[in-house]
Amino acid sequence: MSKMMSRSGLAIALSKLGVFKDPKVMKEQYPTDSEVAASMLWNAYALGDIEGRLIADLGCGTGILGIGALLLGASKAIFVDMDKEALEIAKSNILKVESESLGYTGLMPKAKFVCKDIREVNVNVEVVLENPPFGTKVEHSDRLFLEKALETAPIVYSFHKSESKSFLEKFATQKGAKITHIWDFRFPLKASFDFHRRQTHRINVSCFRFEK
Repeated sequence: MSKMMSRSGLAIALSKLGVFKDPKVMKEQYPTDSEVAASMLWNAYALGDIEGRLIADLGCGTGILGIGALLLGASKAIFVDMDKEALEIAKSNILKVESESLGYTGLMPKAKFVCKDIREVNVNVEVVLENPPFGTKVEHSDRLFLEKALETAPIVYSFHKSESKSFLEKFATQKGAKITHIWDFRFPLKASFDFHRRQTHRINVSCFRFEK
């Protein structure tokens, strides 16, 4: 990062990133809203969990959270996804940011890309950022991602449906962790598939910060 990134500048940069070209419904491949991502990342930055930290973006999709972390000064970001096409878009998004975002260069050498099923991932980092599937298509996929995240880092930021709070508190306790912060959002799911009837459908989603 060659200069200080503001919160509004972060949101603008993230809004320019490419999204899924052919989203897969069973993988719940919905793009993460740039304003929501910027808010989550800025909160993590304010708590000292981004700058100079080794980050993993699990189920990274097109890379918005990991790229945002790099823009805020993360020392390295590991982008993990089982979809090769999504990882290619994430790579092109980093190049796009470097070429268009007014001097934010040197990001690609800090990025590592891992194409694996979440169950096969074995990395150790300081902080995990993730917007996992909510488990609406494949039951318990959200639990699978959170369990892996808590194995991967002592600090985890993870998006889940707000109604899951009680379950997540119990799950965290079982894993030797606790929820320290919760940020609530009206998460916009933009029409991505033929069966969608509305251009944008908003759901109650929260970002939970877990700490071990």
